Amino acid sequence: MAKSATEILRGIEQRLRKPKPGLSAQLSMAPRPRPGRKVYTEVEETCLKAGVLVLLYPRESGLHLVLIRRTSVGVHHRDQIGFPGGRLEDGEDPARAALREAWEEIGVPGESVRILGGLTPLYIERSDFCIYPAVGTAAETPAFRPDPLEVAEIIEVPLAHLEDPGQVRRETLVYEKDPLDVPFFAFGPHKIWGATAMILAEFLAVLNPDA
Repeated sequence: MAKSATEILRGIEQRLRKPKPGLSAQLSMAPRPRPGRKVYTEVEETCLKAGVLVLLYPRESGLHLVLIRRTSVGVHHRDQIGFPGGRLEDGEDPARAALREAWEEIGVPGESVRILGGLTPLYIERSDFCIYPAVGTAAETPAFRPDPLEVAEIIEVPLAHLEDPGQVRRETLVYEKDPLDVPFFAFGPHKIWGATAMILAEFLAVLNPDA
């Protein structure tokens, strides 16, 4: 019997309180060879810090999460697909930063989101950012209002789509003159890869611990 959205969210919250899959799950969707070898525990005192929001919400067809495609005019991650989020401001923890950025970037009020817990931080050596993913849920589908200066497109992805192993593909990309074997989640015309895919990989391991 299929689980209800409430049961799925309760299970996620409970599992986020326990030891998480961590780097081993993240690496399942990392490019090969992986650019950089350090992990966040090695650089946490010195790295730049950002909070991102993995936001779950109901639709008639089941739970969805939201991603954004960034515009080509920003400083970081131009034209890339990712989670709403950004750099921590003074006095913020990662969850608070993620909620603030979700409000600024896609118009989701922080008070409408309940934080279930956090995933394992991920260090991106190229930008020197430690990314802290917060998993949250909204009781209703948000009325997204993307900031046109930062967000080119709202991408709503059904969890069931991400859980389908057939949606994981691979291709070879050239990065700084070297070929990379890049796994990605296919969704319509989009290829979800890099740090976003690595965060999703751990989230899916939390969602389906017996898979």
